[in-house]
Amino acid sequence: MPAGNNSVASVKRVGEAIAFVLNAIAMASSIAVTGLMFFLVIARYLLGLSVVGLHELITLAAVALYMTGAVIASRKREHLTVDWIAGSITDPRKKAVHDLLIAVLTIVVTCFFIVWSYYMFTWGMKRPQSTPAYQIPLWLPQLAIGIAAIGCFSYALRDAIDALFRLKRR
Repeated sequence: MPAGNNSVASVKRVGEAIAFVLNAIAMASSIAVTGLMFFLVIARYLLGLSVVGLHELITLAAVALYMTGAVIASRKREHLTVDWIAGSITDPRKKAVHDLLIAVLTIVVTCFFIVWSYYMFTWGMKRPQSTPAYQIPLWLPQLAIGIAAIGCFSYALRDAIDALFRLKRR
């Protein structure tokens, strides 16, 4: 087998592993949000209990879910799409130009997102804060935002490279 095929297969395996991890995180955080919210409603309205800190856990799971969902959508090339425009372009070269434009705009936006999340994370490390009930450090959800920014940037870069290769082939 030529060396090029091995590297393509390796990249594909890494991509599949990343997809598996992202899907597992999304599934676990979805179950956590749903299960904890269900428990909160049952405890409060049927049993008359007030469970301290449950909102903290739900919010942390929701942040993980939202950020993971953004990366999954970027991986699937579904995050920033306008179906009408993309669907009306039939020429492969124009389609590649359109895809490159979307990818470049996404790269620019995610660069701002990365810088913003970096400043937010470093600020949180300099002035540590935590949730009131369980003392969960607030840099944890901030880190999730930063990881999502880097993930979305990486997939936008992949899309830009793919569009450039398609332009070059035409």
